[in-house]
Amino acid sequence: MDTILRTPFDERAIRDLRAGDTVYITGSVFTARDEAHQVLLQAAHSGEEIPFHPEEMAMFHCGPVVQKEASGWNIVSAGPTTSIRMEMFEAEFLRTYSTRLIIGKGGMGAQTLEALADVGAVYTHFTGGAGALAARAIHRITGVHWLEKLGMPEAVWLLEVEKFGPLLVTMDARGNDLYKDLAVLIDDNMKKIYARIEGEA
Repeated sequence: MDTILRTPFDERAIRDLRAGDTVYITGSVFTARDEAHQVLLQAAHSGEEIPFHPEEMAMFHCGPVVQKEASGWNIVSAGPTTSIRMEMFEAEFLRTYSTRLIIGKGGMGAQTLEALADVGAVYTHFTGGAGALAARAIHRITGVHWLEKLGMPEAVWLLEVEKFGPLLVTMDARGNDLYKDLAVLIDDNMKKIYARIEGEA
């Protein structure tokens, strides 16, 4: 049975998630890449009010391809951006805005993992190269901010989604990190392979 999480997220429900769980989300999502993180953190530092509520939404590391039509904006593709690009900002961002679910690809670092535990948040992995699949789960664009300043891929797009996923929880609020576990497993397997090769030589 699919686990569908709805925004705004309940902190307890997010803390109950474990690395390895698969979820879908329904509700509100905002996109944020490098430059958007900087703009939002600068706003917090200066006491500027921002035009949406990150604590009530999921954050998607994404630079969508968006088409302007007579009826408004339309998402053509919305694949995830490599998340490690945001590592220098993410811990502060999470502690500032209390966003409880991140969507991206490739995982993040130790500072983000620590902040996930502090805030009660998780990092989820969406398959790279599946931008058209993601677009089908986006029902509408409810707003866009800093478009002229940042350009289409870096602007903050506000999205309404229905059963967006599947999303794999890869970093949870308990300090578990599937990427780190996988790296250890790969290293162990490589050592076994090298030992076997040396034994056969």
